[in-house]
Amino acid sequence: MTLREKDLKNLVYDIFEIDSYKSKMGDDADIITLSFSVKEKAASDDLVNFIEKGYDFVLDADATPGEQSDGTYKVFVEIERNRHAPENILELTYGLTQLTGIENFRFRYYKNFKSQYIDDNSLKEVLPLNKEDYEQVVNENNLSNYKNFFNRGFIDDITLLENTLTLKKKWADPLRFNVIDFDDTTNIMNSLTESLNFNDFGETIFLVKYLGDYNITKYGNKFVFENENKALVVERIQT
Repeated sequence: MTLREKDLKNLVYDIFEIDSYKSKMGDDADIITLSFSVKEKAASDDLVNFIEKGYDFVLDADATPGEQSDGTYKVFVEIERNRHAPENILELTYGLTQLTGIENFRFRYYKNFKSQYIDDNSLKEVLPLNKEDYEQVVNENNLSNYKNFFNRGFIDDITLLENTLTLKKKWADPLRFNVIDFDDTTNIMNSLTESLNFNDFGETIFLVKYLGDYNITKYGNKFVFENENKALVVERIQT
């Protein structure tokens, strides 16, 4: 079946990830992996077919066979890490704009808490285009990776879909948060305008027991999680 304009409207999430998953075609330092979140299995298969047939710079495109822990199906796209990568990614997302109706795609680099709108400047600013730069970026951004940030406890599954962070442990209900901000701790503390909330101390203690050895404080309705020199600001989603 030939896909037409907006055939996948409302089926693909507008934030995708770059270099968050390992390449199956070769070394991560040589290959860039893009990952898109899709709401239905059939739509993920259609997206793979569209990408494989439409872009000769794509080395491989594949979809997960089953639903993931965040309720989505993932589509992985692999391209060569070289100086043409930014324009190739822009060409691909332009095609997906026609297919999905998403006018402003955003991306996360290396499972960063923050996403940014995709354009030539934003890609060139964060995307390493050779092996040496890739290794340097990965080493420098360890705690900016939402998987690595929660390294002081025993969380079994961590997902970030759009701005909803979900943390799961065996034999316990999952916790969900809306991600507000992430930065160096000093910058975060200087940006907060709310007062310390001492009324919900019991909830703070519960979070420490659930998450691990973090400095957790509450300002208004916002929680601040600190790990080394980084801080994450979230609001808890009650379910």
